[in-house]
Amino acid sequence: MNGLNNKVILVTGGGRDIGKACADRLASEGAKVAITYFGSATGAEECQNAITAAGGKAIAIKADMTVAAEAQSAVEKTVAEFGRLDGLVHVAGGMIARKTLADMDEAFFRQVIDVNLTSLFNASKAAVAAMSDGGSIVTFASQAGRDGGGPGAVAYATSKGAVMTFTRGLAKELGPKIRVNSVCPGMISTTFHDTFTKPEVRERVAGATPLKREGKSEEVASLVAFLVSDEASFISGACYDVNGGTLFS
Repeated sequence: MNGLNNKVILVTGGGRDIGKACADRLASEGAKVAITYFGSATGAEECQNAITAAGGKAIAIKADMTVAAEAQSAVEKTVAEFGRLDGLVHVAGGMIARKTLADMDEAFFRQVIDVNLTSLFNASKAAVAAMSDGGSIVTFASQAGRDGGGPGAVAYATSKGAVMTFTRGLAKELGPKIRVNSVCPGMISTTFHDTFTKPEVRERVAGATPLKREGKSEEVASLVAFLVSDEASFISGACYDVNGGTLFS
């Protein structure tokens, strides 16, 4: 793929699953990668080591992206290490727990919003201030943001729907200097679903897709690599589904 060689990309949540796959793929295409992690130190270190062992350049930075100062510090460390910033891939986020409206309190709702939306705001604000013209931001929404999610996912689905709206609005605000797009994964084989989705539900959802299986982190990373590259130079404000045909948007 053209358009990634020597670009500097910050990947938040790069210590596991989709974030790690994105960092690996971007580095394999010639990008210099900064990886942030919060609870996945081992995974981030393994990712960094694998990239450098393959001849690439990568650093790992511990940062809680829900805290503005830590997001700012992550960007500053990236620029200090590599000299500039060309792209942001914001994968950091999570469900925390499945809770119905009756079961959740305001603190839980705010926590989910912070993890998925406030973190994106913080990362974007810090990154845009340092980003070169021609830069690219890729956000992570979810199929849940389109269809409301499964049982107990109303807070998560709400936050991911907001991510899509943030993406569209930011694309208008930052164009033509910076492009902004979003990826909306469906059932991808990750620790997210290992934790929050029952095996029988995963089997049923995978069987209902036209492709009859779960997706892989690497398949999501392929789309991310395209969107952050110069090959996607006329794409902005778009939200791309990666769900095997489960949902047509």
